[in-house]
Amino acid sequence: MDSIARIDTTKVLFLDIETVSGCPVYEDLSEDLKALWALKARSILKRYDSDDPIQEDELSATYLDRAAIYAEFGKIVCISVGVLYRDRADQQIKIRLKSSANDDEAQLLKDFSALLDQYYKNPSTHFMCGHNIKEFDVPYMCRRMVVHQLPFPTLLDISGKKPWETKHQLDTMELWKFGDRKAYTSLKLLAATLGFPSPIDDIDGSMVGRVYWEDKDLDRIAHYCEKDTLAPAQQYLRSQRTQLLTEDHVTH
Repeated sequence: MDSIARIDTTKVLFLDIETVSGCPVYEDLSEDLKALWALKARSILKRYDSDDPIQEDELSATYLDRAAIYAEFGKIVCISVGVLYRDRADQQIKIRLKSSANDDEAQLLKDFSALLDQYYKNPSTHFMCGHNIKEFDVPYMCRRMVVHQLPFPTLLDISGKKPWETKHQLDTMELWKFGDRKAYTSLKLLAATLGFPSPIDDIDGSMVGRVYWEDKDLDRIAHYCEKDTLAPAQQYLRSQRTQLLTEDHVTH
């Protein structure tokens, strides 16, 4: 973690995305996508025997539970970002959070790309940080940009890059692993371990799809997404042995 101590924290963009299934329910998929989801579900359920058919109710249930995490079957509905800055009045480190939520995924990605192109263009001096962003957030955004035929902003133009060419991606889960590749560590567990507020809200990730498709409440999802953006910033500050943020240090 000491290697990140040399990074200017004001040049780090903290981020989190929220995703939902591409359709409200499995039954709304096209016939082609139903067949393809059946193949995916077989892998999810570890039902590799082709003679063991998956029932329609199982396909429907797995789609509701898991489709959102696959870029081929899901879509992004919210992107939250956070920027650390030093308040000129009291010289304390604070964070400014902002969320963009949109039913139109293409527009959401265009707006995010415009932000990166305007303020975070140089991978040598600008950074993106989040929890498990290397395995989820970044590849998911890139894949959905391909779906919508959108150009990559510089910080997301990583196809074919070597690991040392993507050092601008700071993954707080990777920072915590210290080379250990055996397990996933949740933000809630890290919050409890490192002593910063847990990103607990009235919803969790498993509920985002229902809140989106049934309640149509993008504002609630955006609020949840912001908390999942603040938590990696807290962990990042903890890793630098820096004072944690309080509610008074958060602006919108």
